Amino acid sequence: MANTNLSFLSLFILLPIFFIIFLKLILRPRSVKIPINSRHVFITGGSSGIGLALARQAAAEGAHVTILARNLHNLEEAKTYIQRATGVDVDIVSADVCDFDAVKVAVESVDPIDVLVCNQGVFAAEEIVDQEMKVVKDMIDVNLIGCFNLVKAVLPRMKNRSDRKPVSIAFISSQAGQVGVYGYTAYSASKFGLRGLAEALQQEVIADDIHVSLIFPPDTDTPGLVKEKKRRPPLTSIIAASSGSMKVDEVAKKALNGIKSGSFFVSCNFEGFMLSIATVGLSPQRSCLVAFVEVISIGVLRIVGLCFQWIWYGRIEKWHAQKR
Repeated sequence: MANTNLSFLSLFILLPIFFIIFLKLILRPRSVKIPINSRHVFITGGSSGIGLALARQAAAEGAHVTILARNLHNLEEAKTYIQRATGVDVDIVSADVCDFDAVKVAVESVDPIDVLVCNQGVFAAEEIVDQEMKVVKDMIDVNLIGCFNLVKAVLPRMKNRSDRKPVSIAFISSQAGQVGVYGYTAYSASKFGLRGLAEALQQEVIADDIHVSLIFPPDTDTPGLVKEKKRRPPLTSIIAASSGSMKVDEVAKKALNGIKSGSFFVSCNFEGFMLSIATVGLSPQRSCLVAFVEVISIGVLRIVGLCFQWIWYGRIEKWHAQKR
């Protein structure tokens, strides 16, 4: 009996180890480190919020940073802020990401880019029946088409770089880009689109040692969020509260670490990590340990997800019943 128990214990210990080794053998792309010290990091939407915090942290870690935004005055203020905070000068360039020709000129006016962070974004929470089509189009143009413009403009020189170290293209998505949220119909659509772009793009550029990251912040304490909270439908606030909120510097640190590690999915808090596992689908994974967690927990997390849907739809039904 003792030998039988010992055999079961050995099997219980060895099976996960063998499974992790198997995952390590099949995972693609391979694990990678993206150096940023003395390399050119180009951040859009870099004059405020997450983009500004990312620019400050990258500059503090020795990167040559360029920030892009539309408003030149805001860019000048951001440049001054980063210089005072880090003692490092950053470059600034003004362009509208929705204008491919302007983006191309801006990209060609600076040094070749080693890390592109597509951080620009606009959002307006409103039920689709009430939302103007111009607002819908603006969100899709800035959040999604703007990323296509940036990638198209950056890729030629990035693929032909003389420095053959690994480089990165990162997209700042949202947890609303992983699960649809009441009142975020257009915003979620624009952010869900980034996942398709990122997954297909990674396959297209992996041979050039270009690595794609998709970052999923929750509600982040930025000036834009303060304004948006005043306009969002009450049900949006109720549902979005499921994941809480984070400070902008915390999100920037998580994002930058994820980019440096070449992670495809980059979550910023525990709820976001669980959401990433629940929605992993056929996305690439570099970490055998995270892949192991995904495999053993995805069934349970599907049950958790169904429970969340039960709660959310219950709140929606209760809200509309009270209104009637």
